Amino acid sequence: MSLCAINQVLIKYIFLGIIQGVTEFFPVSSSAHLVIFQQLLQIQENQILLGIVLHLGTLLALIVFLFRDIKQQLNKKIIAYLSLATALTAVVVIFGQGFFESMFFSARRLAFPLFTTGIILLCTKRFGQRAQRNFADLKITDALLLGIVQGFCVIPGLSRSGLTISTLLFRNVQKETALKFSLLASIPAILGALFFKINDFSHLSFFEFRYMALGFLFSFFSSLLALKILLVVIRKTRFHLFGYYCLALALVLWRWLI
Repeated sequence: MSLCAINQVLIKYIFLGIIQGVTEFFPVSSSAHLVIFQQLLQIQENQILLGIVLHLGTLLALIVFLFRDIKQQLNKKIIAYLSLATALTAVVVIFGQGFFESMFFSARRLAFPLFTTGIILLCTKRFGQRAQRNFADLKITDALLLGIVQGFCVIPGLSRSGLTISTLLFRNVQKETALKFSLLASIPAILGALFFKINDFSHLSFFEFRYMALGFLFSFFSSLLALKILLVVIRKTRFHLFGYYCLALALVLWRWLI
């Protein structure tokens, strides 16, 4: 491979890292954007593995961002709820794994899930403004619903952050609590995805490893920025505005790709 070709591939992976970092926590479905841009940039190899590597970058950013909350909010009750949510997510993913993974390879199938995400986000406009339930007031039903929703959000186009936060807002959980509980629940989900694909790393070439390492770094730094922006957005009750973006993207995909 020539130096020019190598540099072009590096730029592609850096770009995908930035896309992953920005869209992972914004409620617009990072997996959908990765599918779209992997097709546009003609990156066909190791698509699922690349997604996991980029998710690891967002995971590290998430731990840094939530470090204080992890120390303050993680008690036996919250850990039990997170464990329950993770178990339910795993059940949904295991039973639907074949169908879910088939959707990672075609942008044609993203329009309806993105449309669904957009509608749900728009419905959050009236929720969370007067909610008083914080971490101490979370209930087992919150964890149950979050875990099930999180499992289905493996489908590209269904935003994990968007739909899990929305679920908690619909249950009158405070906006910032909904955001942080959703983010905490994503940590074991990402680690679980890595566990099931860990053997795939042994098949990477040196060049693929270098490309993915760069994607990881750019995913990390862009995720930190996105998390800070999202916290401001949800505090100002502007979370629903992401719904318009999802609807617009769904329309574009439906019009030009289907």
